Amino acid sequence: RFSYATAVLELYRLLLRLPALEPLDDVTAPGGRDRRPESRVLGRIRALLAKAEGTGFPEEAEALSAKAQELMARHSVDEALLAARAPAARTPDACRIGVEPPYEQAKAVLLDAVATANHCRAVWNEPFGFSTVVGFASDLEAVELLYTSLLVQATTAMTRAEAEQRKGGRKRTKTFRQSFLAAYAHRVGARLAAAAEAQVSDDLLPVLASREVAVSERTDRLFPETTTTRLRGVSDAAGWEQGARAADEAQVRGRPRLP
Repeated sequence: RFSYATAVLELYRLLLRLPALEPLDDVTAPGGRDRRPESRVLGRIRALLAKAEGTGFPEEAEALSAKAQELMARHSVDEALLAARAPAARTPDACRIGVEPPYEQAKAVLLDAVATANHCRAVWNEPFGFSTVVGFASDLEAVELLYTSLLVQATTAMTRAEAEQRKGGRKRTKTFRQSFLAAYAHRVGARLAAAAEAQVSDDLLPVLASREVAVSERTDRLFPETTTTRLRGVSDAAGWEQGARAADEAQVRGRPRLP
């Protein structure tokens, strides 16, 4: 009995030391009870990204990724317009996407950039190794698809850059990889933000603005207290240069204006 009581107390002490996990309340993630069958557009996006990850030719990967982002942006706008024309009692959803070590800070920055470009908000929970992304269901699906694909492509590009550096006689380090991924995330985020701002026409601003307000309000309710963090270990100039170059090669083309 004494051993049993000791084990229970130790377990209780362990639970008390665990970080708090924010409840998502009534929010449902993609795949939950309100999930609709995957649209044909999302199926095409998924196929394009799979091809971009699998090809050994950088130019082909760029073209496939650009086409996938174009379809994502168009799909998001179409969903927003449909919701505005037939309003329903629908609120933003939320999902948790794994952000695992190593280099989790840079990965979290990349996910945040993808979420912002697709009208979502991301909050990183470092102790638990995931980010909670808040947004409307179709946008959440796009964020998860694009983030996963960009992460795969970034890792492939980083491996290739390390091989080239080793040929030159310089040993790659953890700092190189951290700097590479940080630069990749920063550059991709800047390009996505510029594309999103440049391609939104005036007639779409009220619709998108109302959805962004709803997303922000839901995020603030779920996470009333958040803090910022600073990237650590980003000090390798060669890694930063190579990461930025890889992000430029994964360029994203903006969506065409709606007729």
